[in-house]
Amino acid sequence: MAAKPKQTRLEDALTTLESLVERMESGELSLEESLKAFEEGVRLTRECQQALKQAEQKVSILLEQSQDAEPAPFNPPAVNSPDSDDASDH
Repeated sequence: MAAKPKQTRLEDALTTLESLVERMESGELSLEESLKAFEEGVRLTRECQQALKQAEQKVSILLEQSQDAEPAPFNPPAVNSPDSDDASDH
């Protein structure tokens, strides 16, 4: 269950980044607010890149452990879908 908080942080960071971009593109922020939003965006981008790099390394290690394994397309479940039922997945 330790992976869930990391996934949540990544998803939260991406959501926050999207929000920051929308606010900055709206043109309603002052210069100072825009700079703060930009700084936060850079920090979140680096955090996301690090999380993705770690995930990529884990996949690479897992594939090395099982040399016969073939990569398969990953089709993640729909996020925020009203039809999704997390309880049935367990």
